[in-house]
Amino acid sequence: MQIVAIWHPSTPIKTVKDGHPNESSEWEADPVDELAEKRAVRKLDCTVLPLMTMFYLLSFLDRANIGNARVAGLQADLHLTDHQYQVAVTVTFVPYIAAELPSNLLLRRIGPSLLMPSLLVIWGAIVTLHGVVSSFAGLVTARAFLGLVEGPMFPGIVLYLSGFYTREELSMRIALFFSAASLSGAFSGLLAAAIQNMHGIGGKPGWAWIFIIEGLFTVLVGVVAFFLVPSTPQDSRFLTQTQKDIIAHRLAKDRPTVGVHEPFSMREVLRSLSSPHVIITFIMFFGNGLTVYAQALFLPSVVNRLGFSATRTQLISVGPFAVAFFVSLFGAYLSDRYRSRAIPVMIFGMLSVVGFSIFLAADSVSMAYGSLFLSVPGVYATAPIISAWIANNSEPYYRRATSVALGFVSTNAGGILSTWSFPSNEGPKFRRATILNMVFSAGLVVGSLINFLYLTRANKIKRQRRSELLARYTDAEGKCNEKAWIELGDRHPDFIYTI
Repeated sequence: MQIVAIWHPSTPIKTVKDGHPNESSEWEADPVDELAEKRAVRKLDCTVLPLMTMFYLLSFLDRANIGNARVAGLQADLHLTDHQYQVAVTVTFVPYIAAELPSNLLLRRIGPSLLMPSLLVIWGAIVTLHGVVSSFAGLVTARAFLGLVEGPMFPGIVLYLSGFYTREELSMRIALFFSAASLSGAFSGLLAAAIQNMHGIGGKPGWAWIFIIEGLFTVLVGVVAFFLVPSTPQDSRFLTQTQKDIIAHRLAKDRPTVGVHEPFSMREVLRSLSSPHVIITFIMFFGNGLTVYAQALFLPSVVNRLGFSATRTQLISVGPFAVAFFVSLFGAYLSDRYRSRAIPVMIFGMLSVVGFSIFLAADSVSMAYGSLFLSVPGVYATAPIISAWIANNSEPYYRRATSVALGFVSTNAGGILSTWSFPSNEGPKFRRATILNMVFSAGLVVGSLINFLYLTRANKIKRQRRSELLARYTDAEGKCNEKAWIELGDRHPDFIYTI
């Protein structure tokens, strides 16, 4: 049995550093079985994470399967030019971006248990309808509605998980569900290779069956999810009341704003927009979004242009994504283990730069294909760490909701640029696109370094100005009221930025 300091709603809220309250904190020491705490977290891992992973896998699969459908004959059958195909891909991102911030701000009010499954059912139906389109106009319309409904999912999951896990645990959990993106890249290729053999059944081409089968499966998962998704840890049907209390206590210790009532305020939205570290991370998200979507949407086309058949392309596209799956998990584990975000981002950014450089210099098909085992893992492993970084450093709730949403707005803006980077006539090297990806990967390294330096300095300044910052919130007895956490949020001197 280990004695752990735990915050209770009746006590003033302070912070923990290195596992101990600071000298001005008021705490009640409660005996908490460390094993019981681990069991409670593991139960969350087994009941919440698989659902979020499945949601995001389907989100990415249903959004990116147009790349597999293209290889299976979509572009040829609909008589699309390269420009029209790129328009169809691009149009997905416009409503996708527009939906992200409003949905994150509404997530708490509507409730994740209602909003997330509803989104799944609706977008699954839209994906299914992709299988009956017969023109450019029909495809563009379907893609636009898909983007509108899918947009809330990724930022919503990150915000949702930040209400279940502590800051130092978040990167690994985001990686576990984000790894579904790389897994979907591998799974999508295998699934598409099998489904396209249904060509001619029901008078439909193989690419149409890719959309129909994957869309119907998403609808099914969405219906089941209505009975499984808890809005908060307290709503979980799988946790005992003791475990719910343990989760609540550890969250309050990690994030003091958890215990503070915070009404919605546009001021928190504006404070997020004016936070330097949010702006820096916003720019980093753009570069990462461009490179992630470039791999997700165009890797099958890149591999195909190396000279492989359609079926073989679908199969060998699996390799780089499968490696990315394991590298993403390993990178996030180290990021959480050593409580570092900047260093892993810089390492993986450099890994992708090396991969893109080798692809440019490759003088053989095997060398070009082999470079993808560096660039794809480097690109994918970066995303969950950056996502955790922005969620770690924004408080209170609505400021965090805004920051997370803005990050993914930027990600998908980068995705728009990526859709115009791979015209077929530039294959198989796609020189301009590869250079663009390499430059933005290098930009992630630079951005991480700048953010590291800024946050280190911000932590130091907050420590030095602690009395000054808290003066207006301190009573005659020297106790700080909860208004300090509501108004200062992550600028509170007791909130330590994760670097």
